[in-house]
Amino acid sequence: MEFFIRQAPDYFAGPLAIAVQWQLRRWIVAALPLPWKNRVNLLLWIATVWVAVSFVSGLPRIAEWIPYSPFLDWLRGLALMVSLVSLCAAGIEFAWRLLHRAAPAMDPGRRTLLKAVKSTAIAVPILAVARGAIFERKQIRLVEVDAEIPGLPEDLNGLKLVQLSDIHFGSFFPAEDLLRAIEMANETKAHIALVTGDLINLRKDPLDQCMSLLTRLRSDAGTFGCLGNHEVFAKCEHYTTVQGARLGMRFLRDEAVELKFGNTALRMVGVDYQRKRNPYLQKEKCRPEPGKINILLSHNPDVFPVAAAQGYDLTISGHTHGGQITFEILPDALNPAQFYTPYIYGKYVTDGRQVYVSRGLGTVGMPVRAGCPPEVSLIRLCAT
Repeated sequence: MEFFIRQAPDYFAGPLAIAVQWQLRRWIVAALPLPWKNRVNLLLWIATVWVAVSFVSGLPRIAEWIPYSPFLDWLRGLALMVSLVSLCAAGIEFAWRLLHRAAPAMDPGRRTLLKAVKSTAIAVPILAVARGAIFERKQIRLVEVDAEIPGLPEDLNGLKLVQLSDIHFGSFFPAEDLLRAIEMANETKAHIALVTGDLINLRKDPLDQCMSLLTRLRSDAGTFGCLGNHEVFAKCEHYTTVQGARLGMRFLRDEAVELKFGNTALRMVGVDYQRKRNPYLQKEKCRPEPGKINILLSHNPDVFPVAAAQGYDLTISGHTHGGQITFEILPDALNPAQFYTPYIYGKYVTDGRQVYVSRGLGTVGMPVRAGCPPEVSLIRLCAT
C-alpha cells in the first residue's frame, strides 16, 4: 500500500490524460462541421494513443523489469510532447470553429486575417515545444542570489553555496550536460557545494554514473545534499546515502552537520523528501539550534512556512523545475507548478526568513523546458 501511495501520481497521470483527451474528442468533434470531423477526430485519436503508450512505457513497476533504454525514455517523452501539441491545436481549432459559427457573414479580408491568426496560434505551441526540446533545456545558466540574513556573523558574510538540483540524470540529461553544470559550479569557487535531490528518475537510470560525475564538484567544505521524491520512487535512498559517503559526498537524512568558517559554525540540516500528507519537520533532529545560523536543505519547498516558524534562517529547495513549461511574461497563477505549491521559483521571504527554490537542471516526462531554463544556483549569504 505504501508503494502504491508513493507511486499514485505515476499510475493516475496516464489514465487521467487519456480520459481527458477522450472527453475532449467527444466535445470537440461533436461541435465541428462534417468536413472537419474526420481530420480532428484522427488527430485526437493519435494523441490519445500516444498518451497510452507513454503511460504504459513509463509505469515504474514495468520500467523496473526493462533494462535501461534511452529509446523508451524518448518514446515516452515524444508521446507527451505530441499529446500536448495535439491538445493545444485541437483547442485552437475548436475556438476557431465556434467563432466561425458566430460570425458566418464575415467579409473575405477579415476571414483571411482570422485564418492567419489561427495558423499562427497553432504554430506557437509547436514552436515552443520544439525550441524547448532542442535548445532551451540545454541552456544552463548560472543564477546568483543574495540571501540577506539578519545578525549574520562576519565570518559567514559573503559565504557562497553552489546548488545543483533536480538533475534527473539519464536520457534527457546526459553526462556531457552534467559535466557542463559541474564545471560552471566549480568556476564559482564556492565554500559549500549542495545537491538537493532527484539525481535520477527511476531505478533503471544510471545512478552510479551520476554520483561518479558529482565527485568532480569542488568547494572548500565539500559536497552535501538531501534526497528527493525520485529517490523514494527508485527505492535508492539508502544506496545513494552509502555510495555517496564512499565517494566523499554526504547526503543528510534528517540529520545536521556543523561547518566551521573562521571562528563561527554554520549549522546545516538535511531532510528526506517531505510528503504532503505528513506534518513537516517533526523529527527532533530536524529542528534549528537557537543562537546559530541554521540552513535547511529540503527538496520540497512547501516546508518553508514550517521551517521559518521553527527558526531556520534559510531553506534551500528544488522540486518544481520552475514549472518546466511556462512563460515568464505570464503570472505565477498560470504556472503549472502553482497547482501543487505556492513556492515555484526564486527567493521568497517571510519575517526575515527565506527560501530559495531552484529551477534545477533536468526534466521529467518531456525533454522540454519552455520559459524555465536549467540553472546552477549560487547563493551568497549577506549580513543586513
